[in-house]
Amino acid sequence: MKFPVLYLRKGAERRLRAGHLWVYSNEVDMHRSPLTQFEAGVQAELRSSADKPLGTVFVNPHALICGRLISRDPTQGMTPQRLSQRLETALSLRDRLFPEPFYRWVFGDSDGLSGLVIDRFGDVVVVQISTAGMETMKEAVGRAVLRLVHPKAIIFKNDGKMRSVEGLASYTETFEGAEPELLTVRENGAVFEVPLSEGQKTGWFYDHRANRQRLQAYAPGKTVLDVFSYVGGWGIQAAKAGATQVTCLDSSTQALDSVHHNAALNGLTNVDTLEGDAFLALKALCDEKQKFDIVVLDPPALIPRRRDQKAGEQAYARLNQLGLRLLERDGLLVSASCSMHLSQDALIDIIRSSGRKIDRFVQLLEQGHQAPDHPIVPGIPETSYIKSCFVRSLTGFL
Repeated sequence: MKFPVLYLRKGAERRLRAGHLWVYSNEVDMHRSPLTQFEAGVQAELRSSADKPLGTVFVNPHALICGRLISRDPTQGMTPQRLSQRLETALSLRDRLFPEPFYRWVFGDSDGLSGLVIDRFGDVVVVQISTAGMETMKEAVGRAVLRLVHPKAIIFKNDGKMRSVEGLASYTETFEGAEPELLTVRENGAVFEVPLSEGQKTGWFYDHRANRQRLQAYAPGKTVLDVFSYVGGWGIQAAKAGATQVTCLDSSTQALDSVHHNAALNGLTNVDTLEGDAFLALKALCDEKQKFDIVVLDPPALIPRRRDQKAGEQAYARLNQLGLRLLERDGLLVSASCSMHLSQDALIDIIRSSGRKIDRFVQLLEQGHQAPDHPIVPGIPETSYIKSCFVRSLTGFL
């Protein structure tokens, strides 16, 4: 297949040769291959400044990430057949990992499918496309999913923030079957029903699955505060594992309604809710001298962009100080982050400094990462974003 050529500036191929898959607009040689000559979503051959072929890419001249590598073979583009093969390869991993079909089936670049996320909820599959290149493959995605797993419903929930960056419209549509009002999730021995149309992203966050499972080992006989609870993923699993009392805190009335619904689904009567802004609610609980055996902090990304680094780290620090203050003398803080721009070491240092600020002796017991259905590509640091710290907090110890 013959492709138009996108040329890189001198030295710009180093990151790609090291394993990354993205091309930034400032890395393109605009004289030899002006981006304005490419349509959004077109496939092109990528070449170095020395005219050496580097592979094929999806191109979007309107985005900062203007090229996304499809193949390192310059003669091979993305076809429905290649797309289907990569979907099948991704599926084989998840089916080895999990006994039931509840998982992230495709995790974008990590599965060689930049701009594509697919989550599986039993016999319902939810697809999210975030790039112009993958949008051109939408029909092929739907057909491949249908052929590989024969679901009752395939929903394209294409309403993510990245679509506007790529110049794409937001929409939700049904490719197969009927759109369900609620999605069923089975995870770590608990069952959940989560809203699709009004839910966050695809409706569920499978990425913290392993960390929620680890929490179950600490939960028996303990009181738990689940902050930024959404529909109760952490808290309900803790209650299911034997926690005596769980409080789920969130700013969304709808999310907390789902917490009560999911608690009932699991036969739990020891889960209550608290509605409000997390920072204000935590401060109020501190002022009331409330205490918990376990506090879980799983906020949304507080550092969405690199320019938000300083303010975001300050927010994480305030949050962790409040969480530590709410713990009993020998309590457990589970501090999580989904901010790609916050490293594991930085999170640990925030916890260290938060402990010193309020005179707590802290012990780092465990460190958690994203579940294996969110594989990390070593050459693409952006694929590693989830981290968690299980921290024991002691007062009056030293």
